[in-house]
Amino acid sequence: MRLAAIFLAASSLVGIGVAQAADPVPVKIGVLNDQSGLYADLGGPGSVWAAKKAVEDFGAAAKGLKVEVLAADHQNKADVGTSIARQWYDVDGVDVIVDTPNSGIALAVSGVTKEKNKVFINSGAATSDLTGKACTPNTVHWTYDTWALANGTGKAIVKTGGDTWFFLTADYAFGHALERDTSKVVTDNGGKVLGSVKVPLNNADFSSFLLQAQSSKAKIVGLANAGGDTINSIKQASEYGIVDGGQKLAGLLIFLTDVHSLGLKTAQGLNLTAAWYWDQTDANRTFADAFAKANGGKRPTMVQAGVYSGVLHYLKAVEALKSAKDGAAVVAEMKKIPTDDPLFGKGEVRIDGRHIHPMYLYEVKKPSESKGPWDYYTLKATIPANEAFRPLSESDCPLVKKG
Repeated sequence: MRLAAIFLAASSLVGIGVAQAADPVPVKIGVLNDQSGLYADLGGPGSVWAAKKAVEDFGAAAKGLKVEVLAADHQNKADVGTSIARQWYDVDGVDVIVDTPNSGIALAVSGVTKEKNKVFINSGAATSDLTGKACTPNTVHWTYDTWALANGTGKAIVKTGGDTWFFLTADYAFGHALERDTSKVVTDNGGKVLGSVKVPLNNADFSSFLLQAQSSKAKIVGLANAGGDTINSIKQASEYGIVDGGQKLAGLLIFLTDVHSLGLKTAQGLNLTAAWYWDQTDANRTFADAFAKANGGKRPTMVQAGVYSGVLHYLKAVEALKSAKDGAAVVAEMKKIPTDDPLFGKGEVRIDGRHIHPMYLYEVKKPSESKGPWDYYTLKATIPANEAFRPLSESDCPLVKKG
């Protein structure tokens, strides 16, 4: 009798152990971005859909992960974004924050993420400082950055004769980094920067800034801005006869949604650098078709594709570790596992947190070349993965050991 009781007790303990081992690993993903302002089209609700699609395609539930996706609007305000990040990490149990366009907010969230030992996978912000002087063991920069944009568009324009520049620069961390990185490319390739003017974020009237650019007589007016600011500056440059007067515009960060808003008649001929385009491969088109079906016929931007890709790789790391709780350990695992997904293909996450993959130089089509809505780009060149991003030999990331 006593032996039977002991046996039953032991059996119960084993049963509890089995049940505990089978409990799903909880994972909370927070999509923090602009849901309503000038960057909403390039990320916004589309990035939330992309994160949920990644969870679905990964088969998270079948692999023992219980994943919840939250979303919030940072309103392009650093204090709002930081407050949401702290609330998510401290109260709501969020393990990873993704997307987050607006470099000022991204840098702040990266700092909070390190402090709380969580994970930050940025797709929407551009500043190369996220994997440079501000790098952390908890942040991964997925899709593109200012160094890659300058190395692509800036270098191509200088090499084809655009050797004098004047910048219209968004007056916050992103614009400053993009002007800095592009200016270096211009001067390194024998060009000159004749001047620049800082423009407030979400600006409606570019007239005084465009007149300064016009009077500089620079061959190239570099637009170190994004989203609604890029759209407005290009439209108003057309109205003021900037291009008709012999100057050319360089959109240093152009999104698919910008071209859609501008229309091909206005945007035709623009050179741009991007990490991803919906109509480049069969896999991209399949993803884009699913996105369009759920998002009113729109096609996804590289930022939204980057959210999908980054979340997939994050879930692979969590599955391998069977936990999402130690953020630095999860990012270390993300660096250990080679990246491989349908949208970005094979690559790696480097020691500095930079996701390495090819970048592409495109030209916006003429209206007569487009076969229909969203058919906007012609591929001009592929920038190989090993040339697309800042080399570690030039890095000021504290994680990079110099020999």
